[in-house]
Amino acid sequence: MGATQTVSQLLSSGNSSRSISLIPRQGVITLFGWGIVIHVHRGHLVVKDGIGSVRREARFPRVGHGIRRIVVVGSDGFVSLEALRWLADQDATFVMLERDGSVLLTTGPVRPSDSRLRRSQALAHHSGAALQIARELIGKKLEAQEKLARNELNNGEAASAISRFRESVTTAETIELVRLMESRAAHFYWNAWRRVPINFPKRDLYRVPEHWRTFGARVSPLTGSPRLAANPVNATLNYLYAVLEAETRLAVAALGLDPGLGVLHVDTPSRDSLVCDVMEPIRPEVDAYVLKWISRETLRREWFFEQRDGSCRLMGSFAVRLSETAPTWANAVAPVGERIARILWSTTTRVSRQQNSPTRLTQDHRREARGLPVVTRQVSPPRPESFCKQCGVKVSRGRTRCAPCAIEMNSAGLVEAAKQGRVAAQSDQSQTLRAETQRRHATAKAAWKPSDLPAWLNEDFYSREIRPRLKSITLSTLASALGISIPYASDVRKGKRVPHPRHWRTLAGLVGISPDSGMPALESTRF
Repeated sequence: MGATQTVSQLLSSGNSSRSISLIPRQGVITLFGWGIVIHVHRGHLVVKDGIGSVRREARFPRVGHGIRRIVVVGSDGFVSLEALRWLADQDATFVMLERDGSVLLTTGPVRPSDSRLRRSQALAHHSGAALQIARELIGKKLEAQEKLARNELNNGEAASAISRFRESVTTAETIELVRLMESRAAHFYWNAWRRVPINFPKRDLYRVPEHWRTFGARVSPLTGSPRLAANPVNATLNYLYAVLEAETRLAVAALGLDPGLGVLHVDTPSRDSLVCDVMEPIRPEVDAYVLKWISRETLRREWFFEQRDGSCRLMGSFAVRLSETAPTWANAVAPVGERIARILWSTTTRVSRQQNSPTRLTQDHRREARGLPVVTRQVSPPRPESFCKQCGVKVSRGRTRCAPCAIEMNSAGLVEAAKQGRVAAQSDQSQTLRAETQRRHATAKAAWKPSDLPAWLNEDFYSREIRPRLKSITLSTLASALGISIPYASDVRKGKRVPHPRHWRTLAGLVGISPDSGMPALESTRF
């Protein structure tokens, strides 16, 4: 399903002209704006884009360029035939998206196709391969949705319902029943998303519409379908699905399959049904990426634009970040496409079945021929940038606030804690505890006699011999031994307070001076 009505462009301010260099990120270059140019000059690929006076441009040689795909958002500009050949020679792909997010064009490395495979694809509904493929694709999709609902959305009820529908899919006798189970599972799945909060910096909240602050429904109130998303997260999902669709179309073409002959999605004039089929198991991976993003990071208000009809679009700068996930979805869709091709090859004639289904995307046959184990290669999507939850400025990864906002928040927290502490200190319970403590100390003072101390254990000896050694005693030990509070123990250790003489014998024992040794024996223990 392609994204629609998603991407808008942001006009620049000012009259001065600025040039910004273009650097591939994750092997992807995304061009947007007006006056987009892609051509070849003296063997170098030259790309240019921009909005107003702010232009971006770069030159790439044929070696060491790092380009795996070029994504163009918009249709204002040109690409030369020589540039398309340059990209084909480098095994790089070219993807063109309309500003509404729909896929207009995909080109990639040309691969020969086998007519026998396409014939088996056309006859899939008669051979039984269509039902097998539909079961596998939707089964994997529902399994991933169940895991996401249970572990990330913490909705056991939805996960259990999806699990029941997944079990029904494995035994479904018709493709219509597979579609029915998938649609019912989708109802529980997207309901589990309904209350997911969308975080924006507090500074931007006054500019954020109320319906943007939660995920809400997957169906747009403007169209009754996912088209024309009305909030940022649904618009983001639509755009990422468009990137996934482009990568899936390239994968299907590379395997020699017909993108339009689907098995699960019905045939329509304006849709590549097989592409939509192959996308299904990967959609939950896209959902998981977006969910992790919005649960850990904040979204910036300037990344989105609200149309006059209420639909939400992505700004070009944000679309660039999302396009950088293309290698991740290409890697995820590769084994799915090869699995479908393998099932279709199994329905051909006996001579054709003797040939191994090609693994042009995963290169599994090449690894087997070299004696290497076949492993599933994981390509992690780029991690989103972190922004301060208070003011929205960029912060280092792992932090939630910038330094000024952190100081402000900590100061406010300390003031609030002090206020609560003063209130708690005057409560009936606190006053009762203080009264009991004072009575206990008063009783101990009344029962103590100066004659209980040896003659040498006086105030001068305490100040000279005992107090300096208290620095090695922990506050908790000191407070426990004397029956005093931690703050009072701290003052005693610092010398700000002199404890009652009845405590001196105990303190002498704590610092290693025997209270009964007498003055002569203490002479040798001085520092």
